[in-house]
Order: sequence, then C-alpha cells, then structure tokens
Amino acid sequence: MLGFVVRRLLSSLIVLLLASFVVFAVFYLGPSNPARPVCEGAGGRCTPERLVAIEKQMGLDKPVLSAYGEFMGGIVKGREIDFGASAYDCTAPCLGVSYDTRNFVTDELKERIVPTILLAIGGSIVFLVVGVTTGILAASRRGSSTDRLLVSGSLLVSSIPYYLLCLIAWIFLTLQTNIFPATGYFPITENPLKTIGGLLLPSLVLGFATAPAYARYTRGQMVETLGDDFVRTASAKGLPRRRVLFRHALRAAIVPIVTIFGLDFGALLAGTIFTEAIFSIDGIGRWGLEALDSPLDLPVITATVLVGATFIVVSNLVVDIAYGFLDPRVRIG
Repeated sequence: MLGFVVRRLLSSLIVLLLASFVVFAVFYLGPSNPARPVCEGAGGRCTPERLVAIEKQMGLDKPVLSAYGEFMGGIVKGREIDFGASAYDCTAPCLGVSYDTRNFVTDELKERIVPTILLAIGGSIVFLVVGVTTGILAASRRGSSTDRLLVSGSLLVSSIPYYLLCLIAWIFLTLQTNIFPATGYFPITENPLKTIGGLLLPSLVLGFATAPAYARYTRGQMVETLGDDFVRTASAKGLPRRRVLFRHALRAAIVPIVTIFGLDFGALLAGTIFTEAIFSIDGIGRWGLEALDSPLDLPVITATVLVGATFIVVSNLVVDIAYGFLDPRVRIG
C-alpha cells in the first residue's frame, strides 16, 4: 500500500508539472500582449519603444522555458516582478501580480478560495445524502411505483438547465418570498451564522441539481450488486434487510460512486462559475470569469487553472487511496 501511495504521489506531481507548463505556455505564447495594458496605463502615449522596454522589464522577451523556470521558482522561493516603473517583491508562493488590481494573486486567491471550499462542501453533502439515499431506496424497490416515481423525478430535475434552476431559486426564494436570506459570502470569522445563511440556498441548489446523477449511479450499482452471490447468501442467512443493503450491498457498490465524487468534488473546488456568479459569491469560479472579462489579466487566469488542476489531481489521489479501505476486493498490495 505504501509503495502504491508513493507511486501515485510521484505521478500526480508529474501531472501537475505538465499541466502548469501547458497552462503557462498557452498564455505566455498567446496572442495577447500582457505588456500593452501596462504601457497604456503608465501615462503618456504607448510608443513601440516604451512597449519593448516594458516587455523586457516584465521578462516577456525571454524564451518560454526560461520564463517558466522563473515562474516555478517564484512559487518555491518568491521573485521580484516589474510593471513599468513599479516593482513588486512577491514572496513565496508567488503566482504573480494581477494586471487589473495590481494585487498579489496569491493574496486574492486566499480570499477567494474559502467561499468556494465552503460552497463545495455544502453542495457535496446535499447531493451525496439526497442522491445516494434516493438511489438506495429506488434499487431496494426495483420495479415498483416508488422506483418509477424516483427515477422520473430525477430525470425531470436533471433536464432543467442548471443556470435556469439557479435563477429561479434566487428570484423566487430570495428576492420575492424572502424564504432564504440574502445570498453571498460573508466572512466566517465575522459572523458564522450569516456565512451559513448566505451559502445555504446556493448549496441546496447545487446539491439538488447534482443529486439526480448520483441517484442514477447509486441505483444502477445497487441493482447490480443486489444480484451478486454474496448478497443473496447474506439474505439467505436471515440477516436484516437493512444490514444487507448498507453493510454488504452498498459497500460493494460505493466504489464507482466514490470515483465520480472525487472528480466532481475536485471540479467544485476548482470553481462553480454559474453558482458563484448568480448568487454573488466571490469565489474562484467568479474570479476566473471576471479575469476573462479583463482579457489581459493572465496571472489570475493562470492561477485559477493551476488551482483547479491541483484540486482535481489531489481528489483523484485521495480516491485511489480510499479504494482499499472501501472494498476489500480491490486491496492494493
């Protein structure tokens, strides 16, 4: 098991390095020139000579491998960043300076990552509880009217576009009826109850919109597992049906669901763009979307992509390690 974990850690590190290089190279070699907004905002006319000088100060005249080495070195030990006449001492881990706000990207990331993590955790709790419970209930009553009702309801919910579901919930449950408090992120250190209230409706919408997929996954796996020999043997021994469902069938059926959850949770941590934009939550997804509106704010875009890739890789690593604990049939030697 230890050898497997070490190998997965090394492979995950290689994937992150490759992803970081691809992302950096795409934006570094892209058609947009990051030096131009600095030149235009420095005062006076942006002449070709001034533009070339600023490109040199920002290191944009260097080969991509050399620039990437400086970027990675900044993450490890920090670096100094020049913007025209201004110089910034960016301490590690340095992800650059925002072209739009002139703030350190790492500092803005620390502020934006908390609401995204809380929203991802809240939504995950909802869709796991609702989705898995619905799937188990449908599988245990396969072919009955309850099964058909649950499956039909799941298909109905999943057929509604997610952004439309968010808008409907926000308009009718917050603006018109005031059933839920005003949405948004309020610092948890100032008022935890207000933080929970602001994220409650977005978490519920995110959870209920994702739950139908987990209901179908769980139902399909449970139906297959309930037909296996070891489950029929457990039932023949006279074990209570609840114990057969949860102790034997669910434990064997949960492994594929955990795989999907690992990917989904990593994607949620990378940023829930529609949820954060509609419910006015200053998270990573909304941050990246705003950076796209400022097409030259490349450090922010690079940071959001790298953070998203890191979350997804780490989530997959955790899922792989969890396999051996969830199902003895896939113990890793």
